[in-house]
Amino acid sequence: MTPDERRGGLEPQQSSDETSVELSSRRTGMSFQRTRLSAERTLMSVIRTALSLIGFGFTVAQFFTKAKESGLLRGGEHAARNFGSAMMILGIALLVIGIVYHVLFMLELRRRRRALVAEGLIHGQSGFPPSMTLITAILLLLVGIVGIVSVLFRKGPFG
Repeated sequence: MTPDERRGGLEPQQSSDETSVELSSRRTGMSFQRTRLSAERTLMSVIRTALSLIGFGFTVAQFFTKAKESGLLRGGEHAARNFGSAMMILGIALLVIGIVYHVLFMLELRRRRRALVAEGLIHGQSGFPPSMTLITAILLLLVGIVGIVSVLFRKGPFG
């Protein structure tokens, strides 16, 4: 059975060079997907670190504030609140930097991919779906901002 018969005779016979070009084009297209997923993993690492900083900072600030209010501690509330607030601010800043970096990187990756598709060097069949990691990062950023406002001004849902 010839290769053409195995394919049902529907496709014209491709030369070895055409096959190599086709495979190379597909590998390059897949490398864009791998790069996109790598950027997602990097943003997830930023989210983990920011979440740790925000959560620990909020816990420190709330613990010492409640301990002071209940009379278990004398003094030191402002130092603990300031330390907790600083950790929260650091977490929020890290998250903002991570989000901005991710968005800029993805915009450039999409621009390069569109250019290669337009030149016919790669196939544009697989899309770049919305980033659920980016959506999660933005939601965490909002929670972090509400948390820091709550700790600093004693207002909001966590005050």
